[in-house]
Amino acid sequence: MDPAAFLAELRASSSYQDQIVHLEHLPPSEARYGELGEAIHPELYASLAAFGLLPLYSHQAEAVSLSIQGRNIIVVTPAASGKTLCYNIPVVNRILTNKEARALYIFPTKALAQDQLRGLKELTSSIKGVRFATFDGDTPQGERGEIKRKGSHCAH
Repeated sequence: MDPAAFLAELRASSSYQDQIVHLEHLPPSEARYGELGEAIHPELYASLAAFGLLPLYSHQAEAVSLSIQGRNIIVVTPAASGKTLCYNIPVVNRILTNKEARALYIFPTKALAQDQLRGLKELTSSIKGVRFATFDGDTPQGERGEIKRKGSHCAH
């Protein structure tokens, strides 16, 4: 069902009588792209290009550049706007450019952690020496020690 028909159905429903107080249609706007202020590792750049993730949106380019410079960032944008790349690009870039670098991601749910892990693995599928793992209450005992050891020395 298209959004307009869905809204019309809601507005006509007695269950939603007087609950929708404002309805506004915002026309689509042109995407704004940005350039990275900092160079990223060539393998990471190639991976981003291969997945059609370039050019970056302006908020992504700014966030990535600031993060690579060592600045703290907060990104607040609507769902599906590319926030994940704002932190994954700097993390993967650091791992590729500094063999001693490590990252720890903490997510509030297992589903989100698994989703993010899939995205990282996909983004880095063509890059050697970058590994990721999840460690939670369901991680088998036999894998925990290995994850801890590899986490202390992941990139080669």
